[in-house]
Amino acid sequence: MSPRAAWRLESMGFGEVYDYVAGKQDWGAAGLPVEGKLASRPRAGTVAKPDVPTCGLEDRVGDVRERVRAEGWDVCVVVNEGSVVLGLLREKQLDAGDDRPAREAMRPGPSTFRHDVDIEDMAEFMAHHDLPSAPVTTSDGRLVGLLTEEDAARVAHELHAKMHASDEEHDDDDH
Repeated sequence: MSPRAAWRLESMGFGEVYDYVAGKQDWGAAGLPVEGKLASRPRAGTVAKPDVPTCGLEDRVGDVRERVRAEGWDVCVVVNEGSVVLGLLREKQLDAGDDRPAREAMRPGPSTFRHDVDIEDMAEFMAHHDLPSAPVTTSDGRLVGLLTEEDAARVAHELHAKMHASDEEHDDDDH
């Protein structure tokens, strides 16, 4: 919103008015509430699992592997102290070198996705690129969660089935 609009709202009695400089796109990417016809559609950030295992750059891979597998995962997101995604330890990296620090074994700079990416687009992308999981982050790289291909495909299929059922309902109304 423009500073002029903010001043106008304040003059109307609104107490907390903010000038969100980053813009509407960043607002949605941050997972903040949006309105409109598509607001209720599932997004990467709403389907991603926030409880994904994380580790630091200096954590020993062997220790990480034990913790990750005990939690039922096969991947660990390497983050800094601010939860910014730095890399991934997938199954192959977790199985290599017990004494190595994560920084030496990780896949650095993984592709990340924003909270507001449509789940059908994510499911298609993940299937096309044979991507088993993908970190979902804020625009400044902070981890929101991990989206699995399985979850993305399941939710996209459910959405497609729901839309198809709705179309059939409308067709029945026409007859």
